[in-house]
Amino acid sequence: MNLILFDCHKTRENLLPLTFTRPVADIRIGILTIRQKWEKLLGQSSFSLIESYLADKFPASNDSSAALYINGSILPDEQLLDAIRHLGALQSLNIQGQVIAFKTEKHHLNYENFEAIIKSFTPIEYKGTILSINHPWDIFKLNGEALKSDFASLTKGRKSKPLSNTNKIIGPAENIFVEEGGKVEYAILNTNAGPIYIGTDAEIMEGCTIRGPFALCEHATLKMAAKIYGATTLGPHCKTGGEISNSVFFGYSNKAHDGFLGNSVIGEWCNLGADTNNSNLKNNYSNVDVFNYREGKTIDTGMVFCGMVMGDHSKSGINTMFNTGTVVGVSANIFGGGFPAKFIPSFSWGGADGFETYAFDKAIEVAQRMMERRDLKLQQSDIKILKTVLEREEKHRNKKG
Repeated sequence: MNLILFDCHKTRENLLPLTFTRPVADIRIGILTIRQKWEKLLGQSSFSLIESYLADKFPASNDSSAALYINGSILPDEQLLDAIRHLGALQSLNIQGQVIAFKTEKHHLNYENFEAIIKSFTPIEYKGTILSINHPWDIFKLNGEALKSDFASLTKGRKSKPLSNTNKIIGPAENIFVEEGGKVEYAILNTNAGPIYIGTDAEIMEGCTIRGPFALCEHATLKMAAKIYGATTLGPHCKTGGEISNSVFFGYSNKAHDGFLGNSVIGEWCNLGADTNNSNLKNNYSNVDVFNYREGKTIDTGMVFCGMVMGDHSKSGINTMFNTGTVVGVSANIFGGGFPAKFIPSFSWGGADGFETYAFDKAIEVAQRMMERRDLKLQQSDIKILKTVLEREEKHRNKKG
């Protein structure tokens, strides 16, 4: 049976700008992406049901046989999986009006029509609880729980690589797992609040102080004397330093120097210049408002701590300051003194003094150069996606003048 992870229209729009360049299921939370969690649990690869401009990079299945569709915003667990396995054809598993999963005898749905079609399916109400990502701040809010679950799943029945005796461990040593090629020297590792995971060929340099739960994914580097508060995830090939608290880097992004980042989500191929800082708490301790693409306006997060959301390929210059609840789109370049606007549309170039449109050819050139430094190449499918984002964000850039 085909495994297809679908984007709910409403959730996808709520998760912009992160979902401008990926399906919801390819969001990283914990150690793995949501897609990787489902594939590991079910033991098979998956396909996507997504908006058409993403389909070249994230293809659908060519097999028209029976399919199991799972909402890409929902994190798996064994109890939920058991309920999904008991679904019959043309039945949907729901929770409080949200569709979790459904089955079809033939794979024939498309992104534009599937939500209307499954309204005719027989609904089965799920009695358990779920973890789901409905807004960007859910990613760091739920990261600790997801990280602990991934740690248990990835390390079950396995033995960690030995940890060097130069390190100081506070808390249960069994809550530290080092994959093959992982390096940790002269670090302070506190596991009392959660586990610490060091991925394949990842490195924690000397003098780092880390409180779990924390994940340093494969080939990532934590630079000297970094201070990390959980729950934090640094995705594959990230290079990070300074002070980081309860934040998630998807992968291939850098914060290589001093500066504070808290309660934030950073996409792929981003770079935060030296001494970039963000505020994650308002001076009056009130709830943080954040721009929401679906509503077209700021909405109340219901959270006192909320920092920044940054889409793929965006950059900040040295000494950049981001205000509480800032949303940065895709391929934005921010620099200069003062606080820039709290909503920075994709392909914006500038800072506190104002923005202009970032020339597309220049943005693509920078993206290509950054990827080549990691021996990767910007594909035509990537360029097509970025072009679509440029066009869709024109209305927001015009509002900013």
